[in-house]
Amino acid sequence: MAYFEETVEVMVTAEQIQKRVAELGAQITADYKGKDLTLVGIMKGSIFFLTDLARHVDLPCTIELMGVSSYQGGTETTGEVRVTHDVTKPMHGRHVLLVEDIVDTGLTMRFLLDNMAARGPASVKVATLLEKPSRAKVKIPLDYKGFTIEDRFVVGYGLDYGEKYRNLPFVGVMRTD
Repeated sequence: MAYFEETVEVMVTAEQIQKRVAELGAQITADYKGKDLTLVGIMKGSIFFLTDLARHVDLPCTIELMGVSSYQGGTETTGEVRVTHDVTKPMHGRHVLLVEDIVDTGLTMRFLLDNMAARGPASVKVATLLEKPSRAKVKIPLDYKGFTIEDRFVVGYGLDYGEKYRNLPFVGVMRTD
């Protein structure tokens, strides 16, 4: 990953991420013991977090994917959320854990929570790798949170810029120098 180190400044290391994901997985395991858990990864950004988190959840669980978009290619959200890919199984009666890469304004997550609640699940909670509280427009209950970060545009570990940089093992900020 030497090339990326020239263009991206590390904010959260791969080691910090893996340690925190293991802690979150243990907490989720304890909280959902004996329950019918479905992890719903929000594409595409959460895919690395979802995969690593699922490996640390020591319970039988199902995995679904849901795609939403509010960026349309830029670095700022438009505020308008669209479903681009829906889950394939009914969520009625299930314990749903929405797994997201980042919660900043909260608008997308509010949409997802409302959308999922309308499907009649037993419960809906949120796990996010990152939170940017300084950008919040809506207060969202984050049940499982990896890291709180400052208001900077980040890439890596699933987060992209123009569909690139998702494959970085860390979270970082594009260098401008």
